[in-house]
Amino acid sequence: MQVNSDKKKDFINVVTLGCSKNTVDSEVLMRQLEANNLKVLHNEDSFAAKTVIINTCGFISDAKQESIDTILQFLKAKEKGLIKRVLVIGCLSERYKKDLEKEIPDVDKYFGVNDLKDIIKYLNLNFIKDLTTERYCTTPSHYAYLKISEGCDRKCAFCAIPMIRGRHRSKSMDVLMREAEYFADRGVKELILIAQDLTSYGLDLYKRPALTDLLSKLSEFESFQWIRLHYAYPAGFPKEIIPVIKTKNNVCRYIDVPVQHASNKLLKLMRRGYSLEQFTELISHIRSEIPDVTIRTTILTGHPGEGEKEFLELLEFIERMKFERLGVFKYSEEEGTYGRDHYPDLVSEKEKSERVNEIMNLQASIYKKLNYNKINNSFKVLIDSRGGEYYIGRTEADSPEVDQEVLIPVSCGEFKTGNFYDITITDAEEYDLFGVPFRRN
Repeated sequence: MQVNSDKKKDFINVVTLGCSKNTVDSEVLMRQLEANNLKVLHNEDSFAAKTVIINTCGFISDAKQESIDTILQFLKAKEKGLIKRVLVIGCLSERYKKDLEKEIPDVDKYFGVNDLKDIIKYLNLNFIKDLTTERYCTTPSHYAYLKISEGCDRKCAFCAIPMIRGRHRSKSMDVLMREAEYFADRGVKELILIAQDLTSYGLDLYKRPALTDLLSKLSEFESFQWIRLHYAYPAGFPKEIIPVIKTKNNVCRYIDVPVQHASNKLLKLMRRGYSLEQFTELISHIRSEIPDVTIRTTILTGHPGEGEKEFLELLEFIERMKFERLGVFKYSEEEGTYGRDHYPDLVSEKEKSERVNEIMNLQASIYKKLNYNKINNSFKVLIDSRGGEYYIGRTEADSPEVDQEVLIPVSCGEFKTGNFYDITITDAEEYDLFGVPFRRN
């Protein structure tokens, strides 16, 4: 749907920082801008646009600093007359709006995470309700994110998301099916389900967990060859989803289940709502039902209460579990969180960084062994791009941006971005696989 407008076409550059959920928010905004006859740019480094909208992250200290640095960068361009207007939206703005208005007053306007209509009104544009299930996709055309809910009702001690994003709110299945149809019609082949908490999907709308029903419905779209799950909370994990993953050919055998720690003492301090034994039982059950599943998890180190003993427990747990994919963050003391209000942050930044490095060194050794076991085996690979002398792709075990890649020499022939190919792995490193086209004897 397009809006007829006599306005001269203008350029607006939307800069997205943070996670894939922010990406979705930017894409919703950009579709509204596009429909108002504006030329939309995304993450453009040049100053072709008169207006820059910065979608910020406010989750942890490093992300907040990146957001502030980006704001200051574009304000310098504004001061030089290279751009006319800088708007700041998103998590950082939602969380620190009053402080930002005082400390960085040269920003033309600050908006929060739920201010889409206000942004459109400020720009003197028309808000188009019919576009709420459409997006201006900033990802490669063959994959897209589907945000199935907003907010979070969990009470994790370290997390500011509930303060920023509010209570958990599921999108209805009807709305999500229309969004999915929109992507299917545009040739999207990989749909990635995201939320602050996939596990709670449907509890508010349907008074029961409904992720399994939603996944079953989405799997009926033949155009989606991969459907992937991110951010499933361990407590209350819907085990009934396992047969769907196991039996549906287009549902990836890939589940992102963040554990955060391996010490029951730390899990209790973090207010995670489950024990290490419960988490381990869950992963063992998933792996027994789906032997070739890829489990992705997240670790938080340096949390108050993590002494040497608890950190060693964590290392031993990682070594024992041998997660196929793992990310690690260091604890950041966040204003307004339970942890900030109740626990002294006794672990130094130096020690936190050292622990992050030790965890990643351990995980790198696990990756190396797992990857070497893939040599001489063939996998279905989705080509994302070409970089230098390689085509860059991913297996079913790898999500874009966060997981490893498969590198295929361009000398092997021409590969089309967004297409699937059977690739035989010929070599491996800790974070990359190398392959060539599968040859039948």
